[in-house]
Amino acid sequence: MTVDKRSDDTAIEVLVGKGPVRLELHADGVAHVRLNRPEASNGLDMEVLKALHEVLMQVHGDGRVRVVLITGEGKNFCAGGDVHTFLSKGEALPDYIRMATSYLQLVVSLLMRLNAPVICAVQGFAAGGGGMGLVCSSDVVVAGESSRFMAGAIRVAMVPDAGVTVTLTHLVGFRKAMDIVLFNPVIEAAEALRIGLISRVVPDASLADDALSLARQLASGPPAALAATKRLLWNGLGLSAEAAMPEENRTQAQLAGMKDALEGLAAVIEKRAPHFTGQ
Repeated sequence: MTVDKRSDDTAIEVLVGKGPVRLELHADGVAHVRLNRPEASNGLDMEVLKALHEVLMQVHGDGRVRVVLITGEGKNFCAGGDVHTFLSKGEALPDYIRMATSYLQLVVSLLMRLNAPVICAVQGFAAGGGGMGLVCSSDVVVAGESSRFMAGAIRVAMVPDAGVTVTLTHLVGFRKAMDIVLFNPVIEAAEALRIGLISRVVPDASLADDALSLARQLASGPPAALAATKRLLWNGLGLSAEAAMPEENRTQAQLAGMKDALEGLAAVIEKRAPHFTGQ
């Protein structure tokens, strides 16, 4: 454990300084969770998912935390599940997907149920169950003006997970959600703001500072009232994302055992159009 001192004279305690997910705690109660796999666009594999779950559990048990800020290192926030890892599993992919989506389910459930508000800062791409899942399960999403969003599941012959089948519909409406998950359009930041997918758009150059400023603003607020307000809003969704995720998990693992899933993963890696056969 180390303590750093930044130029703004705010002490930062490094709680997890190594590995695929890092954690810092600012003196004002902002817990900064950093996805740290930039060479893979912060794609989620089992190592990252386990580390993210452990970090969020650490945050959950730390009474000093007032706000959680999630960012991704490198050019992209999160490209979703790691397609290279998925494809390498071959016939064992369904079992791997079953485990991976279960961990992702734990992660997004924690984000929704943490007392502390969660702010997600997006640069580059937020895609797939990882990127879109984290976006849709955060309380506030601030994005750089050049950021992009995409669902992505259908193009690898799978389904949306991380509760997105529920949260996305509530955020943007049923018809728009259906269009997003079926056709996989690349959604620019301005459009994402217009349809309600994200909270606000800021210049790319000021994304980090603006996101931290928002986190500090919330950290100065009344913790109990913020936690209760967050809980009431998530509970008001009706069918909760948590209730939907077990069926998403089961369906994802089933589809991962089909040839179409391997074809879709290979096509993404090889940057070509997939040829699906329904098998």
